[in-house]
Amino acid sequence: MSEHLIKMPDVGEGIAEAELVEWHVKVGDLVREDMVLAAVMTDKATVEIPSPVDGEVAWLGAEIGEVVAIGSPLIRLNVEGKGTASSGGKAGARAAEEQAQPDAGVTDAVVAAKTPGVAPDQPSNSVARHVPQDVRRGPEPRLHAAPVMRAEGERPIASPAVRLRAREAGIDLRQVSGTGPAGRITHEDLDAFIAHGRQAAKAPGPAQKTSVEQIKVVGLRRKIAEKMAISKSRIPHITYVEEVDVTALEDLRAALNASKRADRPKLTLLPFVMQAMVKAIAEYPHLNAIYDDDAGVIHQHGGVHIGIATQTNAGLVVPVVQHAEGRDLWGCAIELNRLAEAAKAGTATREELSGSTITITSLGAMGGIVTTPVINYPEVAIIGVNKIMVRPVWDGATFIPRKMMNLSSSFDHRVIDGWDAAVFVQRIKTLLEAPAMIFVEA
Repeated sequence: MSEHLIKMPDVGEGIAEAELVEWHVKVGDLVREDMVLAAVMTDKATVEIPSPVDGEVAWLGAEIGEVVAIGSPLIRLNVEGKGTASSGGKAGARAAEEQAQPDAGVTDAVVAAKTPGVAPDQPSNSVARHVPQDVRRGPEPRLHAAPVMRAEGERPIASPAVRLRAREAGIDLRQVSGTGPAGRITHEDLDAFIAHGRQAAKAPGPAQKTSVEQIKVVGLRRKIAEKMAISKSRIPHITYVEEVDVTALEDLRAALNASKRADRPKLTLLPFVMQAMVKAIAEYPHLNAIYDDDAGVIHQHGGVHIGIATQTNAGLVVPVVQHAEGRDLWGCAIELNRLAEAAKAGTATREELSGSTITITSLGAMGGIVTTPVINYPEVAIIGVNKIMVRPVWDGATFIPRKMMNLSSSFDHRVIDGWDAAVFVQRIKTLLEAPAMIFVEA
């Protein structure tokens, strides 16, 4: 048996480091070749790291949220045959780990539970090894078999086989005491629990919840937080809200979807908004810009690269429809769908998530009446689309039902005056209310 060292791989051209956002394994796990071990993030792209060999996880080299340099030791596996780790065997590797990480954070109780002959209340002289957070925070060993309900959020320690038996028997493992190391629940503990009639401690009534869960802000969530903080701290926002009658636009959209070709996606509102923005930017190009406030320079772009704020399971990302000015309505819709699927699947590339010059944000049917969008720094404008609602509108003689929608848009007040912001939004409003104008050449 030898050790195989896996280093942080090169995850992209020009990338010197990456943030560890997820471990798929823990110490002691058996892994197969090509099994995913971890996920790291660079910018907003997530990369999975597979195992090159079969083996057993012996050491994990970073905590979730840590930034790891390319080429740094990431994980060690115990493997059959000759490994790649330095000579000296496991003892030498562990000693090196202790010297490099003297504050590994393993509690005396857990070390004692794993070290024969060492009582839990006595300090251990064993080498402290890096172990996953869920093991370090595991319950201390229990030396009795009486069923006890664990604290809220506390995950009982048990092997997959024990968990499978408990699940098939309909047993909540939080009610089962563990007599194994670090409170691990064994098959014997499960048998004893079943033999005693599965008695569980039940509260006489609603119980108070006193637990406090600490959630580390890592990965995409941390990048979002940093960018939003920069945007709000550096950009003085001005938000302008305008009501738009989209009755004619919705009629046109329904007609186009009813007669569309099979190879075309269903049209949503956003491709129409994108086309209206392209027309409006042609008249007011200073809204399609990036402001370098450090250099005091505005970069006004000819190409209209529209970022689309997209909610994913991991958080908010902004894939970019490049050169919207060179796409027609269906072209915008096709690219929009492709990027949205890639973003939600976590496969969008760095190029697809960067380079926007102006952004659209929309919550769809949950879009609310009014929002105050945060500008996608360092852009100077963001267009917010709110939900469509049928409202009574006075036509000069009577109230008639119309499909109405608000545009809530924010601008960088350092470089965009309130008047310019209003004129720009009014132009988009005119195009959306008379959608035929979107397709008429100037």
